[in-house]
Amino acid sequence: MNRPVVCVGALVREPGGRVLLVRTTKWRGAWGVPGGKVEWGESLEDALKREFREETGLRLSDVRYAQTQEAVLSPEFYRPAHMLLVDFLAASPMQDIVPNDEIEAWAWVRPDEAGTFPLNSFTRTLVDLARQQEQGAARNGPMT
Repeated sequence: MNRPVVCVGALVREPGGRVLLVRTTKWRGAWGVPGGKVEWGESLEDALKREFREETGLRLSDVRYAQTQEAVLSPEFYRPAHMLLVDFLAASPMQDIVPNDEIEAWAWVRPDEAGTFPLNSFTRTLVDLARQQEQGAARNGPMT
């Protein structure tokens, strides 16, 4: 019996404030964020950190849960799949990418530029959420 696959991904910010977008072999040419499947016995955060090390060479910090999305037989994905996409926001002290064979291209972009990329719909939702949170924090100002 097939079951949904739990996957993790993150919109990662570097010290200059830019976020990482990647084009992989799995989203039919659309751009997204690095990530992948959670392995048996692995926490979501551990899976996220492992996937980022494997796919980009980056080490993550300040990992924060963002949202969960469901991709049921999405035509954007390269094959039929039912995935639960657990999204995070995170930081990396590094910018140098060491891509694995899944990543075809990558770019560090300002958050307001991310929407100009041909993003898969799930990444677009994550980018929009991150921008809303950023705008809300700017409106509310520092807490005293």
